[in-house]
Amino acid sequence: MQIRSGVVAVAALALVHGTALAQPKVDFDKVQIKPAKVAGSVYVLYGQGGNIGVSAGPDGILIIDDQFAPLAPKIKAALKGIQDAPLKWILNTHFHFDHTGGNEIFGKEAPIIAHENVRNRLKAGSTTLTVVSPPAAVSALPVITFKDSVSVHFNGEEIRAVHYANGHTDTDTVVFFTGSKVVHMGDHFFNGSYPFVDTGSGGSVSGLIANDEKVAAEVPADWKVIPGHGQVGTAADLKAWVQALKEQRAAVQAGLDKKKTPEQLKKEKVLAKWEKWSTPFVTSDTWVDALVKDIQAPAGAGK
Repeated sequence: MQIRSGVVAVAALALVHGTALAQPKVDFDKVQIKPAKVAGSVYVLYGQGGNIGVSAGPDGILIIDDQFAPLAPKIKAALKGIQDAPLKWILNTHFHFDHTGGNEIFGKEAPIIAHENVRNRLKAGSTTLTVVSPPAAVSALPVITFKDSVSVHFNGEEIRAVHYANGHTDTDTVVFFTGSKVVHMGDHFFNGSYPFVDTGSGGSVSGLIANDEKVAAEVPADWKVIPGHGQVGTAADLKAWVQALKEQRAAVQAGLDKKKTPEQLKKEKVLAKWEKWSTPFVTSDTWVDALVKDIQAPAGAGK
């Protein structure tokens, strides 16, 4: 999504994650972009919004996602601190504004690659919950799109982008740095917290779990994992997160099988074991509602 105002962006982010507009507003002037080495030629930039993956090497710079437009100057400075080299490629993991907000700026410097649904949603404009995003500027649109997968051979390795359908949204890509042994999950992985699943944009809780289970089975034990939100983890962290999601869904399913209502499940704290995952954006109660909706969805609907 493309949001032009910092205040509007933060308000929208609160809505996307199911919280009230009373959330504290973020002053982008105070946000720090913090780089960290991951492995091989891959770095991560932490800031405000989705984690930015970076490939830096003899071919130049490739970034995965670009957070918010007001942060572009700070992101550029952080990239220069990693390597003073031109930006050659941008990959979007999905269309949400906290991952593509900088597209309009960075897209003037380098081509954007994304799944075809990212371009379609950005070009048409979209509504996520109550947040209406206008059609994106031409420079913010991906110019190279793919249906299933695409590879960029860059900085001495294959950077393989693979589409996983109907998980966090219907636009999601997971990016494998095959030489550096790193995978960028986008918002298919929230390390240390409950995920947000945008069912209004083709997302599915069951789909997210199934997709993550596939990736977790494929990623070798010595790989590093960049989440959409949270700190860089390991393959073991990803596997544990997926297992926990399955246990959470099973716990809610067991309660529903006993004819308990969602309100009873919340009152009984059916997800107490994972309370540390609760955030102002997605609380345990919010996640119970999401799991109930997924379990009770008609066969084939959003699963």
